[in-house]
Amino acid sequence: MKKILFLMFLGLTFIAEAQTKSELQKHYEDFYKEMRLQGDITGVINALTHLNVLSPSKERRDTLAYVYANNGQHMQALNTIGVEKNTTDSDMAVQVKAISLKALNQPKRALEQFEELFKRNENPYLAYEIADLKIQTGDNTGAITNIDYGIANAKEDMKYAFYERQQPYEVPLKAAFLHLKALTEYNKDKENIDGAIGLIDQALALDPNFNLASLSKQALEARKNPPAAAAEKKE
Repeated sequence: MKKILFLMFLGLTFIAEAQTKSELQKHYEDFYKEMRLQGDITGVINALTHLNVLSPSKERRDTLAYVYANNGQHMQALNTIGVEKNTTDSDMAVQVKAISLKALNQPKRALEQFEELFKRNENPYLAYEIADLKIQTGDNTGAITNIDYGIANAKEDMKYAFYERQQPYEVPLKAAFLHLKALTEYNKDKENIDGAIGLIDQALALDPNFNLASLSKQALEARKNPPAAAAEKKE
């Protein structure tokens, strides 16, 4: 009799726990929807974290990582989904890894993720990120392939944003590629300053307000005509 009562009690306990878990999940699902409606990022993260504990799923984990990354919390995003290259990752997960690793100044690891994205969906924007990262890691020859692809496929309405000034600005994507090409030309041959400046001039012809290109041109011109040499010519 005692054994039967114990088993009945144990069964009721399991049912109660299942009901409690189900109720909690429903609560946090409703909470998640409400936080999204209110635009409360902290609340969204809180809700998704609880839901992942109550009912773990790859989709929820990827979504949580995306919310972290979109909120500038890149380390938290990577702690959620990892940093390894995985061909079975969702597009969202690969995108999060790519942008977060880039933001955390991990160009080699970021490059792997951007190349995986490019395999899945070739487009000029991804080509630009790949070329930029290849230049950062010293692969100027490899960058040219992506730059040439970008110049050939960038449409007139495609823009790329830059943030080196206090106020962000956009330039035609093709101009951004021409600026990158100038950098690769100079990196491959430090004597080819005129060739690099010529490419930058093409970029500035597309957008005279391309601040980063103007700064690069000034730096190249300073290397071509050092202040000391200029002063000697005046004398």
